[in-house]
Amino acid sequence: MSEKEVAAKSERLTAVKGMNDVLPPDSAAVEWLEGRVRSLMARYAYRNIRTPIVERTPLFVRGLGEVTDIVEKEMYSFEDRLNGDPLTLRPEATAGVVRAVVEHSMLYDGGKRLYYMGPMFRHERPQRGRYRQFDQIGAEALGFSGAEVDAELILLAVALWKDLGLTDVRLELNSLGQPQERLLHRQALIAHFERHIDALDEDARRRLHSNPLRILDTKNPAMQAVVESAPRPLDYLGAASLAHFNALKTILDANDVAYTVNPRLVRGMDYYNLTVFEFTTDRLGSQGTVCAGGRYDYLVEQLGGKPAPAVGWALGVDRVLELVREQGLGAVEPTLDAYAIVPDVSALPLVLQTLQALRAAGVSVQMHASSGDGMGSMKSQFKRADSSGARYALIFGADEISKNRVTVKSLRDGSGAQATQALADIADWAPTLQLRT
Repeated sequence: MSEKEVAAKSERLTAVKGMNDVLPPDSAAVEWLEGRVRSLMARYAYRNIRTPIVERTPLFVRGLGEVTDIVEKEMYSFEDRLNGDPLTLRPEATAGVVRAVVEHSMLYDGGKRLYYMGPMFRHERPQRGRYRQFDQIGAEALGFSGAEVDAELILLAVALWKDLGLTDVRLELNSLGQPQERLLHRQALIAHFERHIDALDEDARRRLHSNPLRILDTKNPAMQAVVESAPRPLDYLGAASLAHFNALKTILDANDVAYTVNPRLVRGMDYYNLTVFEFTTDRLGSQGTVCAGGRYDYLVEQLGGKPAPAVGWALGVDRVLELVREQGLGAVEPTLDAYAIVPDVSALPLVLQTLQALRAAGVSVQMHASSGDGMGSMKSQFKRADSSGARYALIFGADEISKNRVTVKSLRDGSGAQATQALADIADWAPTLQLRT
């Protein structure tokens, strides 16, 4: 083996750039958020769906649009080594959810309310709140055409912000109208931008005839004036589309949900129609969108199903948790009830039996583990107990073991109070150890 090969074998391996490990306590924060979401989704009667991370590439090309940033520049696509199938790591979940709904005929008996959690992948420049692998949580309501379901999904997101304790999150709304209305708006946009072609940057000129709506989403300061003067989708809404938008606003008003109508709000995928919305904040710098979505009434048919309306949203887990931390809402790491201190290895069989009974009673408890030369000193074990965050130490000393008892010592209230408890009466005293009774 050459020196180069030896060096390669011993080289320290690291994660792919932009695809980060989630370590404790950050992983506990993710679990905390997911737990809150699961509870909320159950109250709104949304059921969990899990789709593959890898899908066939045409799903996203057809569903998201060939000239979107995601399809053109950001997808991780490759060929299957066995059969040459074009495959892609999912850059978003809606297309996969719709594919699953169509493939399994899930709408045969009526509409479905679904939610998902999981990783997505986009090849873009990693920065704060934007990574190449990132977790999303989303809610999708398929088979419902009424504005009340648009409102329900927005109210679901608002309820989540309240449940998490988040403030300073603003709702922006717009309506893109139906395909014919979008076509009229598109034609007007092209004409407008052609009249101001000298003001467009290279990216905008490239999109002018393929996807002019995306020009409205530009972050280029030099183009803001021409964008602000561009035709608005709302000006092209017919009576039915306008009624749908007004019905949504009426329901939000009735529920005291504050919002701003943003006539420049568009979405990055081609499948949207009618309602689009975003929840934004000023607390996260340039990555201010924490949740976004809208109605996509034609995607089910576009992906091979019978025509069916649909609406949904997705939120970025990293951004929501960063907002939680930014607003100082406290630690979300689960706390430990007790730490078992075991002076002698010979006590371990009884200790483990006791800890199993405590865990079965709902107590979270960590056992001090032995090393090659024994259990370690009581001092070192108490130090570990203190750093663990546990509220109590369970001391299994020789005297306690001989009497089939354990000493329970308080670690957090400053009193250092302790009492011995009979191991035979675990069911009686175990609840006193719990933070979550």
